[in-house]
Amino acid sequence: MKHKNMFDLTDRVALVTAAGRGLGREFCIALAAFGADVVCSDIDIQKAEETAGLLKESGHRCMAIEADVSQPDHVQRMVNLTADRYGSIDILFNNAGIRNQPVRLHELSLEEWDRIMAVNLRGMFVVMRAVLRVMVQQQRGTIINTASVIGLMAGCEEYSLPNAAPYGIAKHGVIGLTKHAAVAYARDGIRINAIAPGPHRTWPSSVPKEQAEKIYKKISRSIPMGRVGEPDEIRGLAVYLASDASGYVTGATIVHDGGFTA
Repeated sequence: MKHKNMFDLTDRVALVTAAGRGLGREFCIALAAFGADVVCSDIDIQKAEETAGLLKESGHRCMAIEADVSQPDHVQRMVNLTADRYGSIDILFNNAGIRNQPVRLHELSLEEWDRIMAVNLRGMFVVMRAVLRVMVQQQRGTIINTASVIGLMAGCEEYSLPNAAPYGIAKHGVIGLTKHAAVAYARDGIRINAIAPGPHRTWPSSVPKEQAEKIYKKISRSIPMGRVGEPDEIRGLAVYLASDASGYVTGATIVHDGGFTA
């Protein structure tokens, strides 16, 4: 492998879920910048189209698809459209996730528990299952699942997301799913890894800016680097895991957290 080409993604097709904002949008920008054709999927089609528009402005091939990862028929349509349009799926960023209501476990409804698991864990499986069928036929591919530092620890009620047990439990499951699938598909030429982001400046726009800054400042006290991450700082890790630069890496969970879990 020539070192100057190890990060090149030219002629590869990437599918990114929850591509409409936050880290999902950053994944799309990074992959396109290194040559990939990118399919931007999101439950909010307007946000997906916004991301696709950013890529098109830079001359990249892409398209937007509306999909709810908790709905298997949506997922299959998303995968079929991607494969039909581009002929393959070489990279999957399995990124969709939602937060639970901030209540303690004994106050949590079964409906809320099921809602979180339907997207954050079951949805990860449903998307992987559909994409793996394509990748097994190709005998190649790389999958990157978005976990969380809260999937590696119990969290910190004071400095991280309070009462985030359902979210954290689902992310623990994502890491387990990543490991087991990586072993099961290694000989099919498919690498499967996870990224565990710590806090980044990705708070929903619906949260007032002043409130978000207070949250970031509070969280920053527990981070050795003294700040939350900027969304674009994750781009390098995304390209590394998507490219041949990580050709001998599978079953790994790589943290991106400023030392939060160190």
